[in-house]
Amino acid sequence: MALPEVIISTKYYKKAHRLLIEFKYNDVLKKRVKSLPNATWSFSLRRWHILYTIDALQLIHDTLKGHADINDSTVDFSLVNRTKHIKRVRNICETHRTILKAYRNYLRGKRYSESTVMSYLTLIADVIEFYDGKPLDQLNNRVIEAFVEQVMVPKKYAISTHRQLISTVKHFKAFYPACQISEPELLRPKKDRLLPTVLSQPQILDLIRCTENLKHRTIIALIYSCGLRIGEVINLKLNALDLDRRQLVVKQGKGRKDRYIILAESCLPLLNNYVFTYQPKLYVFEGQNQPQYSTESIRAFLKRSCKKAKITKRVTPHTLRHSYATHLLEQGIDIRYIQELLGHSKPETTMIYTHVSKKDLLHIKSPLDVALKNISATTPSPTGLLSQNF
Repeated sequence: MALPEVIISTKYYKKAHRLLIEFKYNDVLKKRVKSLPNATWSFSLRRWHILYTIDALQLIHDTLKGHADINDSTVDFSLVNRTKHIKRVRNICETHRTILKAYRNYLRGKRYSESTVMSYLTLIADVIEFYDGKPLDQLNNRVIEAFVEQVMVPKKYAISTHRQLISTVKHFKAFYPACQISEPELLRPKKDRLLPTVLSQPQILDLIRCTENLKHRTIIALIYSCGLRIGEVINLKLNALDLDRRQLVVKQGKGRKDRYIILAESCLPLLNNYVFTYQPKLYVFEGQNQPQYSTESIRAFLKRSCKKAKITKRVTPHTLRHSYATHLLEQGIDIRYIQELLGHSKPETTMIYTHVSKKDLLHIKSPLDVALKNISATTPSPTGLLSQNF
C-alpha cells in the first residue's frame, strides 16, 4: 500500500524562513507532525510550519520515516539557518541615508501613524535612489516628473500612490527647504471615482452561514453588523464591549477618533458563545501564538468562505463595511448618522454610498417600460414587441 505524500517547502513567514509541511488530512501524520518541537499550524497558510534549520529538516524526515513519502524537492537549501529575509538594498549614499532618517523623525514628530510614516519614507527613498546620488540641493520638480514618467507609469502604480507621492514631496520640501522643489507647481492627478463593491443581504447571510469556524463567523458578523475597518477589528479589546447596553467603542480608529457603535441584537448570542468558548484575555480576537489576530488570517478565511458561498465578486473585509453603509442607506437612515457610525471626518466620503444605493434608483422606470405600458391598451401583448426583429 502506497504511503501518503508529505510535501516540504520553504517560505519567509513571521519574520523568519520556515519549512512548510503539507499533506492530506491523516490522523497519524497529524500526531507525528504535532510532536515536532515548535511545530505550529497556520490558519492563513493552511499548513504546519517550523523554523528552517538543517536539523529541523532531518528531524521531519526521521519523525515521518515509514509513515509518509516525503517530497522535499522544492526546498531551497541556500536558506538553511538564515534568520533574516534578504531585502533589496537601495543604492543610496550614507549622506542621503542620514537625511532620510531625519525625515522619518520629522514625520513622527508630526504625529503621523507609523504606516503613513513608512509610506512617505519609502516613496521619497525611491525618488532619491532614482536621482542617482546627486546633491539634494538640486532636487527639483522635473526630477519628480521624470520619476513618475519612468518608474510609476511603467510599473503601473495606482493613482492613489501618485497622489501620495505629491504629499510626500511637499512634506520633504517643508523638512528640507534647501531643495529646488516648487510646491505650487506640484499637481496631484484626479482621484479615481471607483464605486465600492457591495454584497446583497442574502449574500451576506450565505457568507456567514458557510463560515463554520466560530471565531471566523463572529469576525464576519461583527465587521458587517458594525461597519468596522479590519484594523479596528484586530485592535478591539474586551473592555470595549458592553453587551448589556449593546454597544462597543472603537478606540483610536482612523484619524485617532473614538466612536460608539450599536451591536446588532442578532450578534449578541454569537459574541457570547465566542467569548465563552475561546476565553480571550485582552483582545477580543487573539491569535494562536500572538496577542492579536492577524489581518492576513482574516483575508484568507474570508476568501475561503466566499468560495464556499459561491460569491464570485472580489470580496475583502472592507467590502463588508461598504455593504453595511449601503444597506443602512437603503433602509432610509440619514446619511449624517451613517457618517458618524462609520467614523468619517467629511460627509463627502460617506456620499459615495448614494451612488450604489438602490433605494431611489428602484423607483425610476426605464423609458422602454413606460412606452410599452402606454400602448398596453391598444396592443394585446406589448411585451411581445421585444421578441420581434427590428
